[in-house]
Amino acid sequence: MSELNEIVRKHVVKNALDYGKANAGAVVGRVIGELPEAKNDMKETMKIISKAVAEVNKLSRVELEGEAANYTYAEKKVEEKKIVLPNAERGKVVTRFPPEPSGYPHIGHAKAALLDYEAAKEYDGKFLIRFDDTNPEKEKAEYVEAILNGLKWLGVKWDGEVEYTSDFMPQIYSYARKLIAKGKAYVCFCAADKVKTNRQEGIGCECRDRSAEENLNEWKKMLAGEFSEGKAIVRYRGDMSAENTVMRDPTMLRIIKAKHYRQGTKYSVWPSYDFSVPIVDSITGITHAMRTKEYELRDYLYYELIRELELRPVIIVEFSRLQLKGFPVSKRLITPLVEKGKVHGWDDPRLPTLMGLKRRGILPEAARKFALSSGIGKSESTAEIEQLLVENKRLVEPTAQRRYFVKNPVKLTIKNKPGRSEVMIRNHPTNKELGERKVKISDVFYISGDDARELERGSEFRLKELYNVKIVDELTPEFFGEYEGEKIVPGKKLHWVSDKGKVKCRVIVPGELFDGDTFREESLKIDSGYCEESCEKLKIGDVIQFERYGFCRFDAKEGDTLVFIYTNP
Repeated sequence: MSELNEIVRKHVVKNALDYGKANAGAVVGRVIGELPEAKNDMKETMKIISKAVAEVNKLSRVELEGEAANYTYAEKKVEEKKIVLPNAERGKVVTRFPPEPSGYPHIGHAKAALLDYEAAKEYDGKFLIRFDDTNPEKEKAEYVEAILNGLKWLGVKWDGEVEYTSDFMPQIYSYARKLIAKGKAYVCFCAADKVKTNRQEGIGCECRDRSAEENLNEWKKMLAGEFSEGKAIVRYRGDMSAENTVMRDPTMLRIIKAKHYRQGTKYSVWPSYDFSVPIVDSITGITHAMRTKEYELRDYLYYELIRELELRPVIIVEFSRLQLKGFPVSKRLITPLVEKGKVHGWDDPRLPTLMGLKRRGILPEAARKFALSSGIGKSESTAEIEQLLVENKRLVEPTAQRRYFVKNPVKLTIKNKPGRSEVMIRNHPTNKELGERKVKISDVFYISGDDARELERGSEFRLKELYNVKIVDELTPEFFGEYEGEKIVPGKKLHWVSDKGKVKCRVIVPGELFDGDTFREESLKIDSGYCEESCEKLKIGDVIQFERYGFCRFDAKEGDTLVFIYTNP
């Protein structure tokens, strides 16, 4: 039992340090992972965890850090899984990433692009970029640019020129005509709600009985612009009684009059994704079309179109979507948040967009390893943001310079201090190559409000990298202390900012956007205080560690205030 108590205590302390307060539900998995036999009596295990949580949540951060120093924590490195493609020949594999340019790229896009890219590299093949831009109502050039920039940030390199499905419209039209001539497609004039109802009930409409010659004439009229939007569609002649409803005469082409960001008004009949993808995949030499498992039922249609149009075969490879707990990756969920002002744009650090992750201070290598960690497996799972943050911390820790930041600052005046006006402090505890910085000091300091709450008359502690102090008076909310020498002794070590070298500072702390399906209004908080003067020399985008607080990215300077974004603990 003593071993279980020790393991529980260790993980509860870590959880409290990482998130401010420990949570029993967040700890139990780690406890069982380290001591599987704890599952044998879950009632007793949860009792021990709950007791430890109650005790630990009463401790100050200083006490937590002191206790955490007694434990060893194994931070699991995110591992990339090897990509194996079916029937793949080295040197002959060709993959593609075909995003629709209708929004900004997110971590889910990163997984799809990286799997395609790494698969091609694994087999010494080629990797192509092709924008699936056949819906002029949703697509914009700015999204094309954002997606390409996101791929470059991830380190993805493609072969040849970027391709666009809209540039293949003549070939797509040719194959549409071929399908109609074979009697495998027809022009349908039914209203959208009737088409939907008939497909649900497995009922074919009268348009289905029209001859191939009649349908070809109607097709010519569609291309000539004789029909209004929504008046006519081209449907595949499938099986209206099929259990797989995808095969119940799906739409292949439809009329959209909107101006296309690239083609202008050149075309008004646009193919559906289901129709254009197998055609363009085949004629551009794709050998392996990788896509998420959600398209599984549509694979039947993909292969049938390849067969009916006598196209070169392509192998579909499916993988599970990347989902993040509390962070939506669907444009359907993200777009309303941006449009309604629930988040501050597509680069809001709470979003899993690549812009948001970059602004938060996530390194592209961390995003890459995280996105590839689930490989091409089909099993659906929801990843925790902590996995990404742990990998990012592993990468930034060796080179991130240290600085001091005091949240909710409380004034501390020191009596009888030495006459020094500055002190040299290392920029990193172990990386000597990062050198030292000069920090101004006086007899007035600021310490964090959290630390101040633990002080009273007679309290003794050390100002980090400086000297020891004893509190001799407290006039709320201000403290007075005396210099107690410089010999390092066990006890509390507090970080500080001198009144002589303080700069106003604000840290934006992003949290989970959703609790289940509920938007969390409190998902963003602001920590305000002072940081040391040397922070003014940082460049936008620099990631540092505020000691005893966490890693942060320098985001902006607003007037006399420096703004950082909290990256991870």
